[in-house]
Amino acid sequence: MKIISLKMFHVDAGWRPWTFIKIATDSGLIGWSECTDSHGSPSGMEGVLKDLSPLLLGNDPREIRKLIWILNSRTRQSHGSIIQKTIGGIENALWDILAKEKSVPVYKLLGGSHRDSIPAYWSHCGTTRVRAWDIVKQPQIKKYADIKEFSKEVISSGFKAVKTNIAILDGNPYVYMPGFYKSKGGPSLNADNNLLSHVDLWIGNLRDSLGDEIDIALDLNFNFRTEGYIKLGKLIEKYNLMWLEIDSLDPSALRVIKDNINTPITSCENLYGISQYRPFFEKYAMDIVSIDVIWNGLMESLRIAEFANSYEMNICPHNYNGHLSTFISMQFCALTPNLRMAEVDVDEVPWRDELFTNIPQFENGALNLPTCPGWGTDLNEDALLKYQWKR
Repeated sequence: MKIISLKMFHVDAGWRPWTFIKIATDSGLIGWSECTDSHGSPSGMEGVLKDLSPLLLGNDPREIRKLIWILNSRTRQSHGSIIQKTIGGIENALWDILAKEKSVPVYKLLGGSHRDSIPAYWSHCGTTRVRAWDIVKQPQIKKYADIKEFSKEVISSGFKAVKTNIAILDGNPYVYMPGFYKSKGGPSLNADNNLLSHVDLWIGNLRDSLGDEIDIALDLNFNFRTEGYIKLGKLIEKYNLMWLEIDSLDPSALRVIKDNINTPITSCENLYGISQYRPFFEKYAMDIVSIDVIWNGLMESLRIAEFANSYEMNICPHNYNGHLSTFISMQFCALTPNLRMAEVDVDEVPWRDELFTNIPQFENGALNLPTCPGWGTDLNEDALLKYQWKR
């Protein structure tokens, strides 16, 4: 079996594109993966795939370790970022081919699963209905009274946990995201009293509406500096959050935050490879380790998860994309003993299901582990073209 072509698709996903890789073989088997980068580099990844394709064409797609070693070696001087995201996408498409050849799910290739269902939380809960309610065709959350009605839907969904971001409901509702240059607040990234009062209102209303039976996590992304994370973390300790999610590239700074608040910290979703994770483990800078398997690739993600296990830490996958990303993340979760909980977006563009041949099956807030060969779903190429991302 030989690789005969590699292609990247970018699909309109409302407020960002989703990116998929297709690897075709001379046997007729096709491997799919998702490697979405929502913050500005889909064209860059397409260029990386074009540059790397000559190293793959004509090779046996089942020799996954060899091929990924070649790609990592050729890109050693530019490790990480969109190059790693593209290589992760290539690797995961190769796993799809190998598992399809064997007519088994990917997790069967690696010794089978630890669990038959994957506990999951509703990600971007509430905040999608603040910033993109018109795109996902759902009722808008415009004022705090709207949270009460929305929470009824969350409770009835069966999810036992949710994750939200900071929403500011001040007459012109928006999601606070200066770390990604998506709202005011940068470049200083301060946590002033006015902002803290909005955070208190948002989380307080969610807690009052959802009750104590549903866990709440708050994702703070790159939106503050060390001082601000500590001030905010202390303010909302009274709400007994499941965790605070904090993006940091400095393990010492993250450890300072961890030492000054009582809420567990989840971090590291934006790191690539075990070498970047190592200093965070050595400083015990976080409580829960976030791993993006569609960016790191399955093999490296499993290595990072096992490293976390050796430090008595649980992991959760970073997953905020299309259904294929969910299938890949859930099979990673099935292979990992030290799983905390998986991430899945519920509110999405109305055409999401059209893009995939299978969609995830949830029951009481948990995903039923797929049994189809490969990752468990393929892409509908007609739909990919129909909803092609307009650059």
